Amino acid sequence: MKNSEDKSKVPARVHILLARDSAIAVAIRRGPSKSVCTVLWDRANDAFNVGQWMRGRIYERRSDISPDGKHLIYFAMNGHWDSETKGSWTAISKVPFLKAATLYPKGDCWFGGGLFTRNNQYWLNQDSNTVKCDTLNLRLDSTFAPPAYGSECTSVYYVRLQRDGWRLIDRRRFTPSHEATVFEKALAYGWTLRKFAHESSAGRAKGRGCYWDDHELEREGLKEPRFEWEWAEGDASTLFWISRGRLFRGSLSAEGLQDEKLLFDFTPMEFEAIKAPY
Repeated sequence: MKNSEDKSKVPARVHILLARDSAIAVAIRRGPSKSVCTVLWDRANDAFNVGQWMRGRIYERRSDISPDGKHLIYFAMNGHWDSETKGSWTAISKVPFLKAATLYPKGDCWFGGGLFTRNNQYWLNQDSNTVKCDTLNLRLDSTFAPPAYGSECTSVYYVRLQRDGWRLIDRRRFTPSHEATVFEKALAYGWTLRKFAHESSAGRAKGRGCYWDDHELEREGLKEPRFEWEWAEGDASTLFWISRGRLFRGSLSAEGLQDEKLLFDFTPMEFEAIKAPY
C-alpha cells in the first residue's frame, strides 16, 4: 500500500460499509476527486489492505457489502460513454476488489447501485437489468420493494441506514435550499448517535459533495456536535468514526466518549495499479 508523507493534502473522503454477519468491512476512499479505491478492514484484528484503485467516481451511498463480507455492489462513473460500461455502471465484485464479476451498464447517473438482501441475493436500483457479464452465483431479489427516497444517492442510502439499525426521525430545513434527513441510533448508557444526512452543498466542509453527513452525540439532553465526523457507526458502547480522512475507535461510558484510538489514516495513500486475482 503506497503512502505519501505530504500532510498538506486535503484529507481523503472516506465512507465505510460494515458487513452485518462478519468482521469484514470495506472502506471506499476518494481523493483526488477522480481517484478512488477500496480498502479491506478486518475488524477482528484492525488489519487494513488496499483492494483496487479506479480512475473515476464511486457513489458510496449507492453501494453495499453482503452480510458475509464476501461481495460488494457499487455504482460508478468514469464518463467513458462509448465504452462497454456506457460511462456509468452497477457492478458486483469480490471484496475488496473493484473488478466487475457482474456488470450492469447504465449510461447515466440516475439511480444505480443496489443492496444485498441475503448473502446470495441483491436488489438492483435501476430499471435496466441487462447484464454484460456475470460470473457469480448470485440472484436478483424480485420480491424486495424498498420505499422510494429520490433518484440519486438517497435511493439506496436511506434504505441501507434503516436496515442497519438507524431510525429515520424527521427532516430538518436549514435554508430554503438546504435540507437534511435526521437518523438516530440508540447506544449504551443512554447515549444517542444522531446522523444528519445533508442533501445540499450548502454548509459543507471542503472536499465534501452535495450529499454529506455530520453527527451529534446526546445523553440526557446534553448535545455534543460532531461536525467533523463525516461517517460514524455505533455498536452498544463502541463507536467508530471518520474525521479528516482518519478512522478512529472510542468507547462510551456514562461520562462520555473515551479511549479514543486512531486505527488508520487514509489520506497519505496514493494511486497504484493493482490487478484483481480473478
